[in-house]
Amino acid sequence: MERIAVYPGTFDPITNGHVDVIERASQLFDKVIVVVSVNSKKETLFTDVERLEMAKESLKDLPNVEVESHHGLTVDFARSKNSVALIRGIRAISDFEYEFQIALMNRKLVPEITTIFLMPHERYTYLNSSIIRELSKYKQDVSEFVPPAVADKLKEKFGY
Repeated sequence: MERIAVYPGTFDPITNGHVDVIERASQLFDKVIVVVSVNSKKETLFTDVERLEMAKESLKDLPNVEVESHHGLTVDFARSKNSVALIRGIRAISDFEYEFQIALMNRKLVPEITTIFLMPHERYTYLNSSIIRELSKYKQDVSEFVPPAVADKLKEKFGY
């Protein structure tokens, strides 16, 4: 039986911290499906299509990683893909409380899917998409924090 994990997120944009967690998950599972979540109530810098394309480009060298988008509950998507696990990245204690609540609700909804918390490398613990967007807005070089395709898209988006 193929062991499949799902790693959901908005990825607005995907960062090297996300990539690090995905690389770690790809070593633990036969297949990892990265799900670019689409939430009509959340305002994003990049469109659904742009976020999907950036994630695909950033992860193209990982043979057992696929990238898809999804509207709706992540656990429904994971169940439809016969996933055994949901991957969540935890950078700091402040992430844990929220992620723990979501994990417990997901377990209530779909008990057969386990939430796995993975920490990124310590050099990425302070990194998140909001910081990247803010730095880019002020035309700061973020190339050490994001994959090359994302750095290019940010430069294009903010005109620098």
